[in-house]
Amino acid sequence: MSDAAGGTAETGELGEADISRVMAMIPHRYPMLMIDRVIRMVRDRSAVGIKNVTINEPHFQGHFPARPVMPGVMIVECMAQTAAVLVVHTLGPAAEGKLVYFMSIEDARFRRPVTPGDTLHIHVEKERSRGNVWKFSGRVKVGEVLVAEANFAAMILDS
Repeated sequence: MSDAAGGTAETGELGEADISRVMAMIPHRYPMLMIDRVIRMVRDRSAVGIKNVTINEPHFQGHFPARPVMPGVMIVECMAQTAAVLVVHTLGPAAEGKLVYFMSIEDARFRRPVTPGDTLHIHVEKERSRGNVWKFSGRVKVGEVLVAEANFAAMILDS
């Protein structure tokens, strides 16, 4: 049985969440909405988000205007938002709009600068969850090149 987004109920896979669906699932808005869509989700396991990096993003005005580089903390935020969409997909519609707060960020590594024109593929995998605390590993790629990775934990709370 397929769902409206092209996934299957049996596997928990959702084909894609466009920007409208992402905005229904998490409360972030411009300028802090850091993902453009989610192209793959497997309930309670993993998700792949997409971020198209553009020069008109506000952080580029001050983060090396002569040679714009996306701040690493914003890349980690992309991972967190992709994970938040996975949490909502896993928990169902009752979780839509809940807040996801960082508890820890560990082993963050930034392998190469991210610049305007790059398309980030944000891969997150659930490591474990207990109650409202979830732990993830994340990897971000531009094409096949790993640009960043981190392990992080988040707490899911009512907004």
